[in-house]
Amino acid sequence: MSDDVEPGHVRVRLDLSYDGTAFSGWAKQAGGRRTVQGEIEDALRTVTRSRETTYELTVAGRTDAGVHARGQVAHVDLPVQVWDEHREKLLKRLAGRLAKDVRVWRAGEAPDGFNARFSAVWRRYAYRVTDEPGGVDPLLRNHVLWHDWPLDVDAMNEAAKGLVGEHDFAAYCKKREGATTIRTLQELSLVRGDDGVITATVRADAFCHNMVRSLIGALLFVGDGHRGADWPGKVLAARVRDSAVHVVRPHGLTLEEVGYPADELLAARNKEARNKRTLPAAGCCG
Repeated sequence: MSDDVEPGHVRVRLDLSYDGTAFSGWAKQAGGRRTVQGEIEDALRTVTRSRETTYELTVAGRTDAGVHARGQVAHVDLPVQVWDEHREKLLKRLAGRLAKDVRVWRAGEAPDGFNARFSAVWRRYAYRVTDEPGGVDPLLRNHVLWHDWPLDVDAMNEAAKGLVGEHDFAAYCKKREGATTIRTLQELSLVRGDDGVITATVRADAFCHNMVRSLIGALLFVGDGHRGADWPGKVLAARVRDSAVHVVRPHGLTLEEVGYPADELLAARNKEARNKRTLPAAGCCG
């Protein structure tokens, strides 16, 4: 599949962040719902005085309603003349147009072969939860989940070990027609901070729908003693949704960072990421 930039256009990489509390997710939706993509595209159209044209964004990872992002990446293809005219003041003009819960921090010409979605080699999320008896710090209420049972972080980390690696995560994903649920989970670890907030770091080459929130839901059941440390791995091996795995609420989840390879490897990664994967030992299991 070709991803060449149209003649007369330049691909621009955007680095951005947002508080997802008041958004109905990243992707544009019918019915006038407020979305991150819609807000940025509207602002971009306004500040470039391109009122008849919408420059569509491609994003590294679509986030659901209520999910936040600190290190989101997107790209947009702009006509060369539009980019040349607005590049120097684009960030400041976007800051003046966008609401305070979304910000574009960097806008620059992307290297050849760059695609915000398909060139990425990993996405890193953080999920934050506290088991403090008094609940969540009011200043953190939109970013930290309250779990009303004491949590054993060591037990959760022990359970997490069995989930790392390349697996079919069908048991932890919302299945989509024609899409594979095979992913490589590169890191899953939890640390309790001095403030009592437990931060789970979840990094993978890509994620299927609800994967992070389902994994955290399973680990919370281990942490509060309702299941043993081997249970999440057994659920994974079954490859079917388990009603005991709860998809935790979205507000504790933040996309922290997206990783890309060296510039000379971008095009190859772009092509590779479009291929539907199978597990080597299992043959076909999309």
